[in-house]
Amino acid sequence: MNLHIKKFFISGAAGQLECALNLPDATEFATPRGLALIAHPHPLYSGTMDNKVVHTLARTFTKLGYVAVRMNFRGVGASEGVHDVGVGETDDMAVLLAHMQQQYPGLPVALAGFSFGTFVQAQLQQRLITQGQPAERLVLVGTAAGKWAMPDVPANTILIHGEQDETIPLADVFDWARPQDLPVMVIPGADHFFHKKLQHIKNLTVEMWRC
Repeated sequence: MNLHIKKFFISGAAGQLECALNLPDATEFATPRGLALIAHPHPLYSGTMDNKVVHTLARTFTKLGYVAVRMNFRGVGASEGVHDVGVGETDDMAVLLAHMQQQYPGLPVALAGFSFGTFVQAQLQQRLITQGQPAERLVLVGTAAGKWAMPDVPANTILIHGEQDETIPLADVFDWARPQDLPVMVIPGADHFFHKKLQHIKNLTVEMWRC
């Protein structure tokens, strides 16, 4: 797949934020089908928008015909500011969404995240629901249940977790998902970073997205 990547900056409340845009193959998709925002893992533990799981999600959404955009959170890479325990990061993601909707008006919006990024995207979805403009669907990989106060998410959310996740135990995800009656797709043998298992994230998401 030909991933066309464009780097750019937007202005957030704490300063400039470094972003990257992945476009679907124009020969397959004359016009994009949607807009996907992807959030990376925890900034204080080497999380960046160049994380392999985040890259996998970007490739997945371009395969589905979506414009995929990601950003380095505050204090990561060339982004200014300092880590704000998810509050400022959610604000910044909302700023990125508004910027992208100006560039690609009228497209359906998807939110995806990995680890800490799942907390940011679930928080943003709650905000969008309150505003009457929810994202069409969420993809949460390595959901940060038990680590962060994860809000409830819509019933069509795609949840993917590693069986042997040593950072966020699968049992914690089940405890969070169970009251919501949310299915969790478990990848056997996968650790938190899905070493040698990344293809399952793409395959499961593509399959479930078309359901």
